[in-house]
Amino acid sequence: MSTVPRKDTRSPAPHVADSHGLIRVHGAHVNNLKGVSVEIPKRRLTVFTGVSGSGKSSLVFDTIAAESQRMINETYSAFVQGFMPTLARPEVDVLDGLTTAIIVDQQRMGADPRSTVGTVTDANAMLRILFSRLGKPHIGPPSAYAFNVPSVRAAGAVTVDRGAKRAEKVTYSRTGGMCPRCEGRGDVTDLDLAQLYDDSLSLAEGAITVPGYKGGGWNSRLYIESGFFDPDKPIRRFTKKELHDFLHRAPTRMKIAGINMTYEGLIPRIQKSMLSKDKEAMQPHIREFVERAVTFTTCPECDGTRLAEGARSSKIKKLNIADVCAMQITDLAEWVRGLGEPGGTARAYGGGSHARGTVAPLLTALGHTLDSFVEIGLGYLSLDRPSGTLSGGEAQRVKMIRHLGSSLTDVTYVFDEPTTGLHPHDIRRMNDLLLRLRDKGNTVLVVEHKPQVIAIADHIVDLGPGAGTAGGTVCFEGTVEDLKAGKTVTGRHLGDRTALKETVRKPTGALEIRGASAHNLRNVDVDIPLGVLTVVTGVAGSGKSSLLHGSLNHRSEAADEGVVSVDQGAIRGSRRSNPATYTGLLDPIRKAFAKANGVKPALFSANSEGACPNCNGAGVVYTDLAMMAGVAATCEDCEGKRFQAAVLDHHLGGRDISEVLSMSVTQAEEFFGAGDARTPAAHRILGRLADVGLGYLSLGQPLTTLSGGERQRLKLATHMAEKGGVYLLDEPTTGLHLADVEQLLGLLDRLVDSGKSVIVIEHHQAVMAHADWIIDLGPGAGHDGGRIVFEGTPADLVAARSTLTGEHLAGYVGA
Repeated sequence: MSTVPRKDTRSPAPHVADSHGLIRVHGAHVNNLKGVSVEIPKRRLTVFTGVSGSGKSSLVFDTIAAESQRMINETYSAFVQGFMPTLARPEVDVLDGLTTAIIVDQQRMGADPRSTVGTVTDANAMLRILFSRLGKPHIGPPSAYAFNVPSVRAAGAVTVDRGAKRAEKVTYSRTGGMCPRCEGRGDVTDLDLAQLYDDSLSLAEGAITVPGYKGGGWNSRLYIESGFFDPDKPIRRFTKKELHDFLHRAPTRMKIAGINMTYEGLIPRIQKSMLSKDKEAMQPHIREFVERAVTFTTCPECDGTRLAEGARSSKIKKLNIADVCAMQITDLAEWVRGLGEPGGTARAYGGGSHARGTVAPLLTALGHTLDSFVEIGLGYLSLDRPSGTLSGGEAQRVKMIRHLGSSLTDVTYVFDEPTTGLHPHDIRRMNDLLLRLRDKGNTVLVVEHKPQVIAIADHIVDLGPGAGTAGGTVCFEGTVEDLKAGKTVTGRHLGDRTALKETVRKPTGALEIRGASAHNLRNVDVDIPLGVLTVVTGVAGSGKSSLLHGSLNHRSEAADEGVVSVDQGAIRGSRRSNPATYTGLLDPIRKAFAKANGVKPALFSANSEGACPNCNGAGVVYTDLAMMAGVAATCEDCEGKRFQAAVLDHHLGGRDISEVLSMSVTQAEEFFGAGDARTPAAHRILGRLADVGLGYLSLGQPLTTLSGGERQRLKLATHMAEKGGVYLLDEPTTGLHLADVEQLLGLLDRLVDSGKSVIVIEHHQAVMAHADWIIDLGPGAGHDGGRIVFEGTPADLVAARSTLTGEHLAGYVGA
């Protein structure tokens, strides 16, 4: 069975030769693009390929989509634009033929703990309307079923003068469905007071141990100078009232050092500033504090449903809205269809066909939305799943739900590797969705590496030939057939296949998992071999991440082995962050510069004493033009180098600090040679960056400009420095070009050969074929998965062909 789907036989929209049928880009110089000029046919499916870092995202997202978004923003009034982010025009000579661009990327969804799969789509809103119409007992409007809307009763009375005839009182009330105990979060928190303060100390002595409340800053001054207690008295000697004011006092306005401020008890202040945020979005030191000081437990009042008692009491066919949102979407779709069948709602609620008729359009729309989830491969989710827990690929597919039923035509849809996280079995469905968007008269632009997606393209733009400064040019434009016949890196590797290993490594032991039942796992028992390369696979939603991240990381044996987990969590950093700061490489470099010149290391940080005073070390000056869009211009004082002129007078090996940060990893590895006694730590870090295929990155390149694949590998390089016997990787081929996969396999081999155990969650058949052992979960997703359907060598999996993975792997290796 071939894993490459047949070429779609539907005819693409007719090609229009004039400029109205083209998106024309001439002279693009964004990031590493070297005057790129392309003409992209409208109402076609164009796939952009090229090695990681070749400039695909710079062309598609940072040039075409960015300019479309900027031009749309300019159509709004100056008042509205004042509330919108300011976007500078991309550096391009000519850019015309644009249509409205809708970006469907892999950015993680919302850090708000109240954000769920249902709230970020229209599904929850439609369910709330449905329950407000059909729920018994009837409790109010749709907002009464919303856990994001607080309850407010008897909000006020207004006397209305009716021409002196009579006075009429009108009482307004608004009722939401939010649980008052947990405020719609589903869990409550218990704070360990011992982690908040040292009661043997006074406030003046620094008793508060919460991050951000030390060192005489405004947070600590607020408590010290509040006047509610003696700041020189140890907290353990506070009276009952003083302790209440310290920990629980309601917001109180006051002046501190002549500045108007709001005093609030320490506990509610921490709850608002820290606990209301998604833990994954916190800075590392804040997250560590929260994990140490806070215990999260299911809300005892709403039992984790987030809803007030009234919303929980209103039911349709014995189910309340929380029960419905907790259902797997495939099951929920069936339940909704049942309501729309003759007798479905009428029998339950009386009123003959009238009750059903009033909600028939709503049931149809809700059914279409739920069917879209199933069609896009997300039927295993539930609507109450927190959106922040979705992977990048899942988040992107959830965003697609909004557009599948859209009536818009002649818009430009921009996708960033839409097959990320998809099993080969699911890619055909994704292809069908992309083609459907095209056939509605839209332009579809896709950044992708998978041959299965490249195969359905009407037009291909291949960038390269290399990455970083070695890329940024168009190497090929044309059809799939012409690409295969061409000599570009993509064309040469399009038909790559990795043969099964002739011999596999023998395990040195095993990590035992017993009775795993997280999420959809069905009491799974499995032994994960040590000392080998193990690949865990299965369709999306089959339970792979639940098994490894949810079970393996909590096993005592895993702790003993020292598991280093590299998941798909995004790298967080500002535009000042770069590979040198993120990996810790800048520290030994700064120390080497300081020692060579007899000055302080802080001088060689653009975020500290060495920063250019004009741009504060940013390298650019941001100018707010009030009603017009703000602009960023290269700093005239430092010419974008970010450092004071005096700092650049100091040299190491004939180079100043800005010149070192402009080096690529490969250049820096040579500069800080292996025998250089000044910087052995720097050379080790650079070696790890080169090992993961990032030799082309410049040390000072802002993290905000890195592609998803580059960020993933940067994270892997950083974790390689940790001590641990087991490496757990989550789809390390994400963002990797076909030509880069071979280098990744070499890295995995080196890790295993050095005595490490490597466990990889992966869908790429080349990685499966290269494994020593495969664990396949399934057979389906959600409650249709959660079981081990195969354990053994890749050769045994291919020979058996007993699972979807086995069938696709057999087709890949030509068995």
